[in-house]
Amino acid sequence: MKILADTCAWSFLLRRKKKTNLSLDEQLLVASLSEAIRDGQVAIIGPIRQEILSGIKDPAQFDQLKFALEAFQDEPLTTVHYKEAARLFNICRSRGVECGSTDILICAVAIQKRLSILTNDAGFKRCIEVLKAEGQML
Repeated sequence: MKILADTCAWSFLLRRKKKTNLSLDEQLLVASLSEAIRDGQVAIIGPIRQEILSGIKDPAQFDQLKFALEAFQDEPLTTVHYKEAARLFNICRSRGVECGSTDILICAVAIQKRLSILTNDAGFKRCIEVLKAEGQML
């Protein structure tokens, strides 16, 4: 099954200088993303690409990272994804859980395209748990 990796997974893989300083959970995240890349089973969307590239001060590092990410084509997004993301956001909010706009868009894309989500972000995991409990996600 293809995975849709959250920005945090990409960040640990691409932007961290010393992988030895990662926690066990972070190391497992990096290993999972690395394996998915090797197997051609990783997906990305434009908003994740933007988040990965945002905040890089060094133009050379930005260009290097931008080039590395060119190996991955964006999953196309349509109005349907954004409407579904809004609906999912409302479900989470009604259960007292706030979700970021990119996180909930990831959920909408994952549901429609039957992708697994790779993240270790605690807030994002709460959103996923709510959606699973509501029968919206596998």
